[in-house]
Amino acid sequence: MENNDQPQAGGGNEQAPQSAPAPDRDQFVGKKTAAGICGILLGGLGIHKFILGLTTPAVIMLLVSISAGIFTCGLGVIPMSIIGLIEGIMYLTKSDDDFYQQYRVEKKGWF
Repeated sequence: MENNDQPQAGGGNEQAPQSAPAPDRDQFVGKKTAAGICGILLGGLGIHKFILGLTTPAVIMLLVSISAGIFTCGLGVIPMSIIGLIEGIMYLTKSDDDFYQQYRVEKKGWF
């Protein structure tokens, strides 16, 4: 038989400590507004993606905007600007948890 009078290792009455949000999470979510506004205003240049640390998609947007802008007298920037506008609105309308999960944890590059 087991002796139930003595406390067991690990303590049966202890509760798991509540984990506080990581400082990285708070810092990253703090960039949401800046990235959203830059996406809306400067979306064609990919600035919003640079803010979030998504450098590969940011460089792609920047190069496409510059090269398409040169070869089409500026008309090629319009599709990239529309993408930036949509992404900026998406950033601003997501909850902080969804924003962190999609753009920091999953590193979602597009939409």
